[in-house]
Amino acid sequence: MFRFIHSSDLHLGKRFGSFSGDLPGRLREARHGVIGRLAQHARDHGADTILLAGDTFDTETPAPDIRRQALAAMRDHAPIRWVILPGNHDSLQATQLWSTLKAEAPANVVLASEPAAIHLSAGAVLLPAPCTTRRPGRDMSAWMDGAATPEGALRIGLAHGAIRDFSEEGASSDVIAPDRAARAGLDYLALGDWHGPLAVDPRTRYSGAPEPDRFKHQRPGEALLVSIAGRSALPEVTSLATASFDWQTRELHLLDSDDPLQALDALLPESRQRRQTLLRLVVTGRSRLPSRTAMLEAVALAAPDFAVIELDDAGLAMDCEAGDLDLIDRAGALREAAEALLAEAGDDGLSAGEREIARAALARLFSYAQAVAS
Repeated sequence: MFRFIHSSDLHLGKRFGSFSGDLPGRLREARHGVIGRLAQHARDHGADTILLAGDTFDTETPAPDIRRQALAAMRDHAPIRWVILPGNHDSLQATQLWSTLKAEAPANVVLASEPAAIHLSAGAVLLPAPCTTRRPGRDMSAWMDGAATPEGALRIGLAHGAIRDFSEEGASSDVIAPDRAARAGLDYLALGDWHGPLAVDPRTRYSGAPEPDRFKHQRPGEALLVSIAGRSALPEVTSLATASFDWQTRELHLLDSDDPLQALDALLPESRQRRQTLLRLVVTGRSRLPSRTAMLEAVALAAPDFAVIELDDAGLAMDCEAGDLDLIDRAGALREAAEALLAEAGDDGLSAGEREIARAALARLFSYAQAVAS
């Protein structure tokens, strides 16, 4: 039995510039912490090798502290062996990076920087396909087909990139053939690049990113424990939780008769989970102005409990009756402003962004008027 951990896309040093405050730093630190979590999984499950299938670093020029601290963390988990494959974000085109890594890497870190066999054990050989540039222009895994390995040894492929689709139009020449494992007689093909876990076939898998960095994939970060009993056996693959932050998209559909506060409260994660949760809240349906304003206030009130809340209520139609505007003012400048904003919010001649600005402004005006009245 040969057992190893398959991971990829750590993107160490990612800046997360779209966020503010201390959150970017917390997210970067969580990515560094993945190294320790992967090592602990390896110890817990009797694996002595961790394969990193590309994009260990977010850029071709990671800061010295990012690079040095990553290598130090890997060294501290010896005798676990780390195999680092160049991906598209940290490709071999970054000659300075890989020459520096070669000089600094501890003994238990193997740089899979050449398309050449690496002996992992007496009965297992790794066939890596390093990315030469961000877009190599050819399938870098093709060399595996003719690669010679000892009789009876497990053949494990390691590559980074997209799998070719099966459309009639074909695809660009630098994507990985989906049947590469079968063509090359691989017992397992460990892939990186796609940030969500994906099984292409029983012998070909993307591990996904161990620490998510976007709302795209509705799965927590994980790595894969791969166990292979022999050349005739299919690999046994087990998902291992690795993420410290949870990126969630939750949808809230409202009707006029719904209590938005009650619906929102039922939807939000438990309070103990919120500090480590990045939540994208998508609200659709219909709601009257008072209910919509109350919901916005409730979201604003809950926001400090979370790492971040992103609210998308562009799909929430706002119903407004004369009585709702009366709650702002029955006449005068405020009433005129409210009527103008209501007209803009429903004007199909304006862009969706302009209509949303009008809806938000009307909700803010309503909230202001209610605060003054109270």
